[in-house]
Amino acid sequence: MNYAEAVDHLYALGPELAPTRTGVPRKFDLQHMRKLCRALGDPQDRVPAVLIAGTNGKGSTAATLAAILTAAGYRTGLYTSPHLVRINERIQLSADGKLTPISDDDFARFYMRVDDACEALVAAGELAVVPSFFERVTAIAFLYYAESSQPVDILVLEVGLGGRLDATNVVEPLLSVITDIALDHQEYLGNTIAEIAREKCGILRPSGALVTLAQHPEANQAIGEVATALNVIGVNAADFLPPAVRNGDAAESSSELPRNRYTLNPGSEGTVEVDSPLAGQHQQRNIALAIAAAIELRNKDGYNIENPAIEAGIRNTVWPGRLERIEPGLLLDVAHNPAGAWTLRGAISTLPETQARTLIFSCLRDKNLAEMSRILFPLFDSSDGDPLRRNDHLILAPIANLRAASVDELTAAAKDLGIPAIVAADSAHALDEARRVTPAGGLILATGSVYLIGEIRNLALPAATVPA
Repeated sequence: MNYAEAVDHLYALGPELAPTRTGVPRKFDLQHMRKLCRALGDPQDRVPAVLIAGTNGKGSTAATLAAILTAAGYRTGLYTSPHLVRINERIQLSADGKLTPISDDDFARFYMRVDDACEALVAAGELAVVPSFFERVTAIAFLYYAESSQPVDILVLEVGLGGRLDATNVVEPLLSVITDIALDHQEYLGNTIAEIAREKCGILRPSGALVTLAQHPEANQAIGEVATALNVIGVNAADFLPPAVRNGDAAESSSELPRNRYTLNPGSEGTVEVDSPLAGQHQQRNIALAIAAAIELRNKDGYNIENPAIEAGIRNTVWPGRLERIEPGLLLDVAHNPAGAWTLRGAISTLPETQARTLIFSCLRDKNLAEMSRILFPLFDSSDGDPLRRNDHLILAPIANLRAASVDELTAAAKDLGIPAIVAADSAHALDEARRVTPAGGLILATGSVYLIGEIRNLALPAATVPA
């Protein structure tokens, strides 16, 4: 089986959260993943790991921490999901000081082993159904890191969904990190912040360590209760927030989306000069979590991570599609739920009000389209009488995904708000139309789904710059 065949075979399984034939949400069971790993020789136990859960920011935190560990000279694995363009992006490993996706040949080779193990487990009656898309990709990652030609010093794992039953949760982490929690995937994780937080806390271990930040009161209480019951050591990352944020001061507005640059003086840990390419004030929380995790690994687990390596890793972090300006007039952001939409709205508020704006939007059916549209669409309403917005446009673009919201659902959301919208046939037509209608000097913003951003990014960037 070659790479193309492996990818086709994998995608034929369908994504975890695609609608089932009965319409009943899928049931997740961590025992499936444990049996698959056991059949593969438990590769997840051969590489020390950090496990990162949360609703928003976990990918940025993981990418920043992995870059710090790489800058410190450690051979570092980074496992994230979903991908923007190619599935290989999910499985990265540092080489020559840079994180690089798994090769096509390695992906195909490990996929064949995983697929053989899956079929054998079903044939033996140990599993009733074949392992899923995400379980298989996670197993590929574990094998790749465990059997690398050079030992992998540490693996940074982003949880896919929730925490307690996620396929990544078969590891015994050195450290757990929980990022900001919001309502998302309620049909799987619970209908309240507290219920979702408890699911995320499934990555905690008895007498383990947790790095987190104070957030929604319900989340704080749920995390505190679980951590106390498990005798978990809590590490508060607040010392690594900029003083203005830590003290509750308002951020100054800016006509741009600059890099996050500031100096930290966290007491005994020494000065840290932060200079991150990840834009947006919200990234300061993710950066703080990554710094706190790195220092905890230094203090608790003996990793040699000096402050200059922390600074270099932050400076060299690569995490595309997050308030990413890939050309002067095109900004991409993967805000894929209401909390992400609010964060994006805050970032937009720092841009010049006189600048014409075009929004390209799409989202998945299982997201809160009505709330996301209420948060974002009014900022691009050319019909509300505001002369500053008379040259704005809203373009709705269906995406190629089984979970995608339909054109009818997207247009209904705009119609409910009385906001005029252009409907494009697909992402390519949406980008062409946006470029046609946006005045010179205006801004095109694409958002609403990781899958939309992947499609737009692939269209907008030269082939040589798209991740392999």
